[in-house]
Amino acid sequence: MGHLDHATFGWLTPVLSYVMASIGAALGLRCTVRALGATGRSRRNWLITAASAIGTGIWTMHFVAMLGFGVTGTEIRYDVPLTVLSLVVAVAVVGVGVFAVGYSRDRNRALALGGLTTGLGVASMHYLGMAALRLHGQVRYDPLLVGLSVSIAVVAATAALWAGLNIKSPAAVAVASLVMGGAVSSMHYTGMMAVSVKVASSAAALPGATAMQFIFPLAVGLGSYLFLTSAFVALSPTTGEREASASAQRPVESVAR
Repeated sequence: MGHLDHATFGWLTPVLSYVMASIGAALGLRCTVRALGATGRSRRNWLITAASAIGTGIWTMHFVAMLGFGVTGTEIRYDVPLTVLSLVVAVAVVGVGVFAVGYSRDRNRALALGGLTTGLGVASMHYLGMAALRLHGQVRYDPLLVGLSVSIAVVAATAALWAGLNIKSPAAVAVASLVMGGAVSSMHYTGMMAVSVKVASSAAALPGATAMQFIFPLAVGLGSYLFLTSAFVALSPTTGEREASASAQRPVESVAR
């Protein structure tokens, strides 16, 4: 068995991955709150932004954490198409969950369906990302820990969507985001505890790209997207603020007349 190291850079990758997951969750929840206050095309756009933020946050969290993953006795490479597919799956499946919440009339049913779908999206992203690993040896999983990691993902997603529906104050959204970030991280590391690798020493070249060639630049790009979108969302006025400024201008107009 190869010895697995989940933090080859010490605390850097776990902390950074938690920060990425929390930022993605905060942005996603903020956009979901905005979507519920909007209608028509505006609602749809907010929900698409929410799904892309949560999906991107989850993906970046996973692969930033994977930058710190090493196995003694073998190099690690990543299958590029599968890695990209895991990002698409994360955004698409989370999108189904977010749209279920955004458009359903029955809140409780939407929450159950949205939480289940989003949670399975988180889990499928994780295990697709793991399937993209290329190393000399055989990767095995402990089914019990895999089941536990999927359960954590579903519970976390349901709790986060509940927060998105019921919490409006920025401070409460921030706390909910930190909780969701923690849940996504714990799901990831529970999933990683399920992994064991039987190393088969070989001199053959591994297919795929190294983490620094491919994962690192992509994570930096997606991280930048999250930060820039967060800034845009934070600065754009809410429906309530827009209405307040419109009503503040009305008396001025009538006086001018």
